[in-house]
Amino acid sequence: MDTGPARDDSGAHTDRGSALVAAAARAADKADAAVPAADEPANQVLVDNARLIRWTAPLFVVCALILVPWIIILGTTLPQRQLSEHYGLAWTGYDAMLVLGLVLTGYYALRRSSRLPIAAAATGALLTADAWFDVLTTPRGHGLVEAIAMSVLAELPLAFVCFWLAVHSQDIMQQRIVMLLGRRP
Repeated sequence: MDTGPARDDSGAHTDRGSALVAAAARAADKADAAVPAADEPANQVLVDNARLIRWTAPLFVVCALILVPWIIILGTTLPQRQLSEHYGLAWTGYDAMLVLGLVLTGYYALRRSSRLPIAAAATGALLTADAWFDVLTTPRGHGLVEAIAMSVLAELPLAFVCFWLAVHSQDIMQQRIVMLLGRRP
């Protein structure tokens, strides 16, 4: 596998990595021109123009476009039933991640930490996915009724609280920035 610089027709060295970086930068510039930075207090102080942040939008759009046909393929080719050798381990591990998310969300809420929006959003996503897969992977009968009840009465309301915490605490952080700006000489 050739990892060194390539030569173009004139014999000059071209760096494939530089060309890729330049293409990504052009895509990021177009995305920045099409969608301005959010009108938020933090962006009035300093807009995050880090390369990784700027490249995220085009990268995620491309990933989403690739995912659409993949979803169609999966929806038409996956079997209706599937036995999993590690089904119990998968759910136990998932619930362990959920416990960690709940603990971190509670901890960061107690501390009024700037990390609360991250923990709360991740925990809300885990709870939403848990409700979805509990209901869809449970066979008919008493277990399904229990899964629906847990989703409607516990997991989804708790997910809503997590998402509210994420948004609300982010708003509080922005208000703090505005207050700090007011204190500047």
